[in-house]
Parts: sequence; structure tokens; C-alpha cells
Amino acid sequence: MVQTVNIHDAKTHLSRLVERASKGEAFIIAKAGKPMVKVVPLDQPGAAETRRLGFMSGQFVVPDDFDRMGETEIEHLFGMGS
Repeated sequence: MVQTVNIHDAKTHLSRLVERASKGEAFIIAKAGKPMVKVVPLDQPGAAETRRLGFMSGQFVVPDDFDRMGETEIEHLFGMGS
């Protein structure tokens, strides 16, 4: 679970918190109980970097007959064709 720290405590203990974050322990800084920012180590991917769905959108086209490609050869291999 990610630790939440109020902004006053974050200012007071910034060096210690940054040291912990640099070792992989992310934390959230909140103001009046409302989460404001998440502090993570630089080598940890952010939410935008880990998104994979649709990352190649528009870069290639799937043929309409994709689900029938090689149908004749497959039928021949399994003796299903005439």
C-alpha cells in the first residue's frame, strides 16, 4: 500500500521521504486530506508509460478475411477438403 503524507509532514521530512522513494517506495502527498501528487522513483514507469492497449493503433490494417486466411491449406492438411 502506498503511504499518504500530508504536505506539512512532507516538507518537514522531505529528505527522508525522497530517500525512501529513490529505493522504490512511492508515496502520495495530500493537502487537507485530498491526494495531490504521487512521488515515485525516476526509473519506475508512470501510469502513461505502462499503458499498452492500442499502442499501435492506426499502424497496420487487418484484412477482412483474416479469420479465413489459409483456410484451403488447413482443410487440405486435415483431409477436410474435397
